[in-house]
Amino acid sequence: MKRIARFESVSERQFAADFADCFGETATPALPALPRRATAGSAGYDFYLPCAIRLQPGESVKVPTGVRVRIDEGWVLKIYPRSGLGFKFRLQLNNTVGIIDSDYYGADNEGHILIKLTNDSREGKVVDLPAGAAFAQGVFVEYGITEDDDVATERHGGLGSTSK
Repeated sequence: MKRIARFESVSERQFAADFADCFGETATPALPALPRRATAGSAGYDFYLPCAIRLQPGESVKVPTGVRVRIDEGWVLKIYPRSGLGFKFRLQLNNTVGIIDSDYYGADNEGHILIKLTNDSREGKVVDLPAGAAFAQGVFVEYGITEDDDVATERHGGLGSTSK
C-alpha cells in the first residue's frame, strides 16, 4: 500500500469556532479521535462525532470533525456516509460525496473537514448517534489531469473556495 496522507487535528481555536457555528454552543467538547480504519482490509477511514446528534426525518446537521489531512499531490480524499447508516436510515451527505483536495490542507480554516448530513428516511426513522460514533468514512483515490491542463491558481479560502 502507498502511504500518501496524514490526518491531523485542527487547532482547538478553529474547532471551537466551527463547533459554535454548527451547533450554536460555546461549550466545546474535546477534539474527536483522528480517523482510522476498522480492519486491515478496510478502504475507508472512519470519522467520529464530536458530540451526540439526533436527526428527525428531513433534518440536517453540519458536523465539525476536528480533522484536517495532508495529502500528496495527485490524490484526493472522498467522504461518504458509513454504509450501515445509509442502509438503515438513508443518512446521506448533502453534497452526496465530499471531495477533499490536497491543497485544502492550507486553507484559511486550517483545512478543517466539515461534513453535512441529512436524515432522508422515508420510513420515519430517527437517527440517534452518541458522541464518538463513527458516522462517515473517507477513501483516498488517485486522480489524473488532462495533458493540456495549465492551472496555476492557488487556494486561499476554505469550504467552497474553488468556485469563487
